[in-house]
Amino acid sequence: MGQLAHPPSYPMDTLPQVRAVEFTRPLLWLRRGWEDMARLGWKSAAYGAFIAGAGALLLALSWRASYLVPAFIGGFMLVAPFVAIGLYALSRQLEAGETPDTKRALFAWRDNAGSIALFGLMLWLSLLLWERLSAIIFALFYGGQVPDLSRIVADVLVSGQYWPLVIAYIGSGALFAAAVFTFSVVSAPLLVDRPIDAISAALTSLRCCLRNPGAMLLWAALLAGMTALGFATLMLGMVLLFPWLAHASWHAYRDLVE
Repeated sequence: MGQLAHPPSYPMDTLPQVRAVEFTRPLLWLRRGWEDMARLGWKSAAYGAFIAGAGALLLALSWRASYLVPAFIGGFMLVAPFVAIGLYALSRQLEAGETPDTKRALFAWRDNAGSIALFGLMLWLSLLLWERLSAIIFALFYGGQVPDLSRIVADVLVSGQYWPLVIAYIGSGALFAAAVFTFSVVSAPLLVDRPIDAISAALTSLRCCLRNPGAMLLWAALLAGMTALGFATLMLGMVLLFPWLAHASWHAYRDLVE
């Protein structure tokens, strides 16, 4: 009889080694990301403009279903690591001393297509799950009705009648975002940079968070705050903020992973 197949295991000593960094290290990643963006000029800005335009379109389409707006904002952060793959590749080109090639960067996923596709699928499923969870929370705590966006601030946040909704929504969203961040903070640039599988990349990301909880908390806060600022400007700020954070994320990966 043939031997039964066993599922692959992921012993920690076969994964990429991770470094311990100082709590304030994310500030250096932002500085290096800004330097990359300045060197790339219109290449980064054009990428950011495309993302901002796509985000503005999706935001407009979800405007009438008000529960979708905060769901979309949270979902944007979930899939952003995958969307930024081209920007990681541009930073890698700069680091290698190469002339930046936007076309080659946009197809950087082909070197590790299977693993990157699986990672993208995982993020997409996370987005769908978060959207459904948002709808359920609104349905449960708002009497089965979805509030109009024009009433959401006064009715839900100011009136004081819907604090269970606010607490449930923010609490579940924070837990969901924390889980996705933990397993994806360095996964996408790692998959672009090396021929590694998606599970190993996610476990490496987890190890980075476990070894550097302070720095990772600061980095998560910076990512969330700057993304919120981009949405507060109706996506106009994303023209600069998205490529800035993407280039900084590349340097975060290079700093954290041996």
